[in-house]
Amino acid sequence: MLASAAGLYGLSATGSWPFRASYCWGAWQEDSGPDFLGEKALGKSGSERRAKESAPPSAAGPNATCTVTVTSSVPDDDSDDPLTFDERVTLAYGPVPAAVEERRAWIAHFFDGSASPLPDGLNGLVAADRAMLMLPDACDVSGRPSVVTIRSESWGDGHLGKKAMPFAIGNRMDVARMLLDAADTTMSKAGCKPGKPLRSTSPMAVTAEKENAASSPLCRIPGVVFEFGKDSAYQQRVGVVAERLQTCSAVSRVRGVPDEPAAQFVMAAEPRMTALFDGLPEGVGHGLVRATCDGRPTVFYGNVEPGLKSRGRPDDQQVFVNFVKSVSERIGCKAGEKA
Repeated sequence: MLASAAGLYGLSATGSWPFRASYCWGAWQEDSGPDFLGEKALGKSGSERRAKESAPPSAAGPNATCTVTVTSSVPDDDSDDPLTFDERVTLAYGPVPAAVEERRAWIAHFFDGSASPLPDGLNGLVAADRAMLMLPDACDVSGRPSVVTIRSESWGDGHLGKKAMPFAIGNRMDVARMLLDAADTTMSKAGCKPGKPLRSTSPMAVTAEKENAASSPLCRIPGVVFEFGKDSAYQQRVGVVAERLQTCSAVSRVRGVPDEPAAQFVMAAEPRMTALFDGLPEGVGHGLVRATCDGRPTVFYGNVEPGLKSRGRPDDQQVFVNFVKSVSERIGCKAGEKA
């Protein structure tokens, strides 16, 4: 069960853990939820956990960030200098990016196929290393929806140089609880908190439990065909396949560097979700078309990064057209309904 922030703070008020450290304007406390916030994360030599917070969100300053970092070190058998490790989780609150390329990068990260949709009417996505929740329209800023996001990163540094490492914050339920706690706290600070706390009690659908080498058609979507090349480092993440949301990602995976998004395809048919695409250039050539499907405004989105540019077959634009056609047919959206 996902607990609301109000429920968690009700427990802390009993005095069970009167001296726990808190982070990110009080949204999280040590020893609550995932290992990252507990003693297990401090098991290596010289381990330390600390947080760096901006000013909390407010009506006058709607953007806020907080980073919780765990650092540690261990002896390096191949060097006199130790191996150092840096694991961090960044919480951000504010409107989605206004600039087109920044928005595309944001969509690529948080609509990654590894993420599961939040249940119970919450518009968000959660994976072990990232999460996003759209906030009520009372939190909108200059016509852009506001969101709360969590993302992780990890680095090891030694005689071979600084290398990115995989890092899961916790299981999806842990991360979802952290997300809802953060949303409740930041909305309260910003003055747009709804009357009832955010809650979810239903299980999440699990997606992309295993990552597979990218193949064609990508994510098993008819017509979404790329020439990935022999022995490529591309992997596909088959995400949500539902009536109101579908996600599909290809990433470039190279050991020691962060995953790079290579291609992204999204269908969204929830009003708040479709608002995330407002302001992006529209049309087949731009990878964004809108339709009315069963009376619902629906967005079809595709973006191909430079590494895969011009490798769609027969071409990148036709790949996007094929995506729109295939998903439209799956959800029963007739071509004549398209706006």
